[in-house]
Amino acid sequence: MQYGLIGEHLGHSFSKFIHERLSDDSYDLCELRPDELAAFLERRDFSGINVTIPYKQAVMPHLDELGESAAGAGAVNTIVNRGGKLYGYNTDYDGFIALSRLAGADFSGARVVILGAGGAAKGVRAASMKMGAASVVNAVRTPRSEGQFPINDPATFDGCNIIVNATPVGMFPNWQDAPINLAELMPRMQLRAVLDCIYNPLRTSLVLDAEDICSAGGLMMLVAQAVKARELFTGEAIPDEVIDREYEHLLKSKRNIVLCGMPSSGKSAVGKALADKTGRRFVDIDDITSLQAGMEIPDIFALEGEKGFRKRESIAIESVSAEQGLIIATGGGSVLNAGNVRMLRHNGLICFLKRDLELLDPGTGRPLAPDRAALRSLYEKRMPIYSAAAEVTVENNTTLEQAVSQLLDYVE
Repeated sequence: MQYGLIGEHLGHSFSKFIHERLSDDSYDLCELRPDELAAFLERRDFSGINVTIPYKQAVMPHLDELGESAAGAGAVNTIVNRGGKLYGYNTDYDGFIALSRLAGADFSGARVVILGAGGAAKGVRAASMKMGAASVVNAVRTPRSEGQFPINDPATFDGCNIIVNATPVGMFPNWQDAPINLAELMPRMQLRAVLDCIYNPLRTSLVLDAEDICSAGGLMMLVAQAVKARELFTGEAIPDEVIDREYEHLLKSKRNIVLCGMPSSGKSAVGKALADKTGRRFVDIDDITSLQAGMEIPDIFALEGEKGFRKRESIAIESVSAEQGLIIATGGGSVLNAGNVRMLRHNGLICFLKRDLELLDPGTGRPLAPDRAALRSLYEKRMPIYSAAAEVTVENNTTLEQAVSQLLDYVE
């Protein structure tokens, strides 16, 4: 192996995607059991590797020398083989600083609580102190050393200014989990920012819970630490603008484009055209709901009523929201449910496809808009809800091509 990533479970990793854009060198994902780690490192059959959960500390006894970043953090996520000697570094430190700057988090004089105390947490601690934090503690399930406090004790968070999640809680496949109940703890804190080292999903439950304040998921951290690792692999400096470029590219390639709007606003037509143009997979929530139910939408309404349909619709939305890189057309009422909006936002950019009332068509099998009067009433009720749910509004009053063109800015 020339370059690659070692860890126990790597199915969620984006590292190969990033590194093979940074260089023409091959980059492999190598899953290792704990009992395989020592032999792998002893063979030294690689030029450079990255290290992820759960081996960022376990690799350290096998290395010949630690760089300043790794020694300071007490963890290693990058190993370089130079003439048969293994050198360990920690680029999580650099990645977390880049993430903090992207989010606009102010660490000066801050009380920082890091959730977890593993390898990633050690890099976060070192970076937090470098950025001016007044104190840094770790919130863990079972405190074992000085500076560690119980995560289930609300007093741990008293006076907290910045929370950083450095645990795997909330990571795919358990993408709706959260390590703490932020709402319950909020009165005890003076929060400036909430940051999460997790990058899959793009927005964790913790980040979504904190969207009214400065918050960000770990995608920028991943990209920045990968660029720094590449510099260590080759000894060649990479301009800072490459980090921003690769972050934007990765975000756009992984993010779902979610279309919401009135019935007959063109969500399916625009979505299919956008998918065709970009080579992405198109998903229609109404089609999935119908397929899962084994009947057409009007039949679901007839047999189960709107309540039954909405329940099935939420199940359909949950079944696709963990995926990435999709074009998703929602049903007209999908975003009326705040839970649906939350699920879609984990990996998606919600785009309101806005079409003037006189251009919308009633009837054609639409149970809630069988005629012009019903359509008008629905329009007046739903327009504020669509606007509130969406992060982007796209006018669809002219041609299909014009609407697709507006959306391309968020995909390419």
